Amino acid sequence: MAGPEVTRRSVLEGAGVALVAGTAGYVGFVALGPAPGSHDASGSGDDGYSGGGDSSGNGKGSGPLAAVDDVPDGGGLVLTDEKLVLTRQGSTVHCFDAVCTHQGCLVGGVSGGRIHCPCHGSAFDATTGAVVQGPATKPLEAVQIVVTDQGEVERA
Repeated sequence: MAGPEVTRRSVLEGAGVALVAGTAGYVGFVALGPAPGSHDASGSGDDGYSGGGDSSGNGKGSGPLAAVDDVPDGGGLVLTDEKLVLTRQGSTVHCFDAVCTHQGCLVGGVSGGRIHCPCHGSAFDATTGAVVQGPATKPLEAVQIVVTDQGEVERA
């Protein structure tokens, strides 16, 4: 006894269904999935540093955010708990909101004088927060900080 005949039409329909299902799954994950850097159960993000803050967990305490020496010269440090990014050029330290202005992802790191967002490729100037590569159109908001005599960075 012969089995049912597989037609070209049924193969194409099956491939179309698989393509639509895969696309819908991908789009759903990107839209509703976790933000980059939030997958780490320890809460420390990719750089292994969760930053300072008070014991309430809101990251807005009066304690130090980081030691200046923890911020690489010519680079930066993303403080995932505080949603801040610290950048440094020599002895000058800058601080910006680490939430990308495009779609709210947390920026992923600092290199080459740029703060990079891993979600859609936006990049921001590490000294001004200005957009240097879209799709973001608004700069990162600057956050006022002070460097203490002990070499620690704190909110102003």
